[in-house]
Amino acid sequence: MKAAIVGIGLIGGSMALALKEKGLAQQVIGVDQNEAHTNKALELGLVDEVLPLEDAIDAVDLVVLAVPVSAIATLAPTVLDYVQNQVVMDVGSTKLAMIEAIANHPKRSRFVASHPMWGTEYSGPEAAVRGAFEQKATVICNRKDSDADAVALVENLYRALGMHLVYMDAASHDVHVAYISHISHITSFALANTVLEKEREEDAIFELASAGFESTVRLAKSNPDTWASIFMQNRENVLDVLNEHISQLRKFKACLEKENYPYLAELMNNANRIKKILK
Repeated sequence: MKAAIVGIGLIGGSMALALKEKGLAQQVIGVDQNEAHTNKALELGLVDEVLPLEDAIDAVDLVVLAVPVSAIATLAPTVLDYVQNQVVMDVGSTKLAMIEAIANHPKRSRFVASHPMWGTEYSGPEAAVRGAFEQKATVICNRKDSDADAVALVENLYRALGMHLVYMDAASHDVHVAYISHISHITSFALANTVLEKEREEDAIFELASAGFESTVRLAKSNPDTWASIFMQNRENVLDVLNEHISQLRKFKACLEKENYPYLAELMNNANRIKKILK
């Protein structure tokens, strides 16, 4: 199989590495509007060559869209315009807007919507990680709208990468990732801004930072362009979750204001139930 990776950043670069190292693709072609990214991807051996989009699609069996989600909804119909019998898949963090954008495309059935549940706070081709997807989950959305052979190719690819598969519709996916991923990033960005606003002596932050602080604020190092587009694509769901999160913060604030320590302990004991889910 030959594959094209459109968007050679963290996810696209890690996917390219995995396809090559697992022997799943005999050739990996890179497509990226950022010349610095294409040069670095070639230098690191993530891709074998770089081609313009249409030429890359013509040369491969599988096209992987790994651009920011705001671009996928625009790019996906264009890619499908060039497709004959190739399979197109995406690895984006939101799904509904993209699926709606291609819903009436005559080649819709060649597209498989997927979301490998992995990432780091780093970006660019130099952030690519070997073995990134092993023992992680990947979501495949609205698979009944895709051709059976296209779905099988994507399923087999993810299984070969060591991932387990989860199936759901696009709308449900976007709700769930708002809770387990998107709100975590907003919270981390907000906490970083809070600390930077209140702690003017930045050296003191680094002197006193513990593992707990570092792990909580780590996501604030994530690419703003990537995450701004994710938040906007999933705006309604993120707002719902953010409102609930703000409500929970107000409960903690009220406990401290009123010195209501029994209820404060109750809130934390209730939160401890997460241990049953995250072991």
